[in-house]
Amino acid sequence: MEFKINFSGTGHKYTKEELNVVLETMQDADPLTQGIYRDKFEKAFCEYNGNDFAFSVCNATAALELAAQLCLFKENDEIIAPSHTFTSSVYPFVKKGAKVVWCDIDLGTRVVNLKNIKKCVTKNTKVIVVVHLYGFMIPDIEKIAKFAKENNILLIEDVAQAMGTETHGKKAGTFGDFSIFSFHSHKNITTLGEGGIIAVKDKKYADIIPMLRHNGHCAFEGERKEYWKPAMGNVDIPNLNGIDLMPNNYCLGEVECALGTKLLDRLDQMNEFKRKRAVDFIDNLKDFRSIVFHRVDNESHNYHLLVAYIKGNKRDQMMARLVYEKGIKCVVQYCPLNRYPLYRKLGFGNANCPNSDTFFDNMISFPFHHWMSDDDFSYMIKSTKEVAVELGL
Repeated sequence: MEFKINFSGTGHKYTKEELNVVLETMQDADPLTQGIYRDKFEKAFCEYNGNDFAFSVCNATAALELAAQLCLFKENDEIIAPSHTFTSSVYPFVKKGAKVVWCDIDLGTRVVNLKNIKKCVTKNTKVIVVVHLYGFMIPDIEKIAKFAKENNILLIEDVAQAMGTETHGKKAGTFGDFSIFSFHSHKNITTLGEGGIIAVKDKKYADIIPMLRHNGHCAFEGERKEYWKPAMGNVDIPNLNGIDLMPNNYCLGEVECALGTKLLDRLDQMNEFKRKRAVDFIDNLKDFRSIVFHRVDNESHNYHLLVAYIKGNKRDQMMARLVYEKGIKCVVQYCPLNRYPLYRKLGFGNANCPNSDTFFDNMISFPFHHWMSDDDFSYMIKSTKEVAVELGL
């Protein structure tokens, strides 16, 4: 089906300068992976976001795999995680043997809060996973971090959709023991379709992540004149708290790293542009009381996605009219994970998350790529108003 406005899988377009960085790095980088551009990217990221240690990886799922591996799960260990999120936020921990306790979201903010997290805590809680979904930084993330530390629980921040957001001068991804960032095609910045970063606070994790990321490779200590004896580098099994961890290959290429460094310069500008557009869209529809947005006009929201809750069981009618009559490809996100066959088959099919169910069953996600034209944006506002009037919203 042809759409007047598609739900694009590309979050933004590249400038001429950014494209030049790609071409120049393709020609100049030697090697094309694990080189100086990786080091520059990781340093620039830490300076931008305020992290002590950050490591680039091939995608955010790989970053979550590393975090899950470093949690050292034992039998009966549990994670608390939102059911309303993308599967990668949870599945890596399940693969490592963790049991999932599903946490409900707040219907107004569409993210978890400390009150709901506390309801899920048991004597077996090892990890709390929080997701800054839709680009909104969880308001009480500092309190959640404090609670986790006081109770000896590891905190994982999934910042895949919320990079650049901040509250009280601290950016998302600076509170967790592990913080995960994504540069997937759909995100507010993308390193040629895939890419990610894992940031950590504790040096003990920072010391072994490079080996886990790159097949157990590590440099010999000191300079060696005869560098080829016995080999150019060592290969070992990383060890954490007396437990051997098997390495993998999660490396991100030099071209992607060079581009990522360049894109950091433009991230705040792109976030501000999307935030202003989102507020404009929301304000244009403020008279329709059955269309409920989460309006935030500050840096705690980057509006990676533009979503609304539709009251009165009219979501499907609204979707059908926007899609078939107006040619606007809206979508529905994110199916509660406990409903998926994968989690049901693993024994995690039950969840007491009424807000997650209610929101998912009545939500619409509008096309909201950074490069949408002004004409298309105006058309989407006009069309949504017309449909809302027709449906009595």
